Amino acid sequence: VQLVESGGGLVQAGGSLRLSCAASGSIFSVNVMGWYRQVPGNERELVAAVSSGGSAHYADSVKGRFTISRDNDKNTVYLQMNSLKSEDTARYYCAPWLWGSNPPDQGAFDHWGQGTQVTVSS
Repeated sequence: VQLVESGGGLVQAGGSLRLSCAASGSIFSVNVMGWYRQVPGNERELVAAVSSGGSAHYADSVKGRFTISRDNDKNTVYLQMNSLKSEDTARYYCAPWLWGSNPPDQGAFDHWGQGTQVTVSS
């Protein structure tokens, strides 16, 4: 297993959750890591990404509410989600991201994890 996402759950609107993604070193060490989300029937979208040096990128829809970070010693990337809205309800995944690519490109990566479900009740 190369990617394991955790931390999702059911939360009321306005609440917070912290997602974690543990990655194998071979994926983590050389890549920008991103959090993506997908709602059934929709394309998977990039939510946030962080470079190995800590530079972050956010989708407009989550700016000011979500914070991405990474622990390079633990090969783990986090997504702190505050002020959650019902439209944040989705399954969240982590994966690499080729910085600046749109639509988001994961390069040669093609082994998505199971993801973690986030459900925000209004």
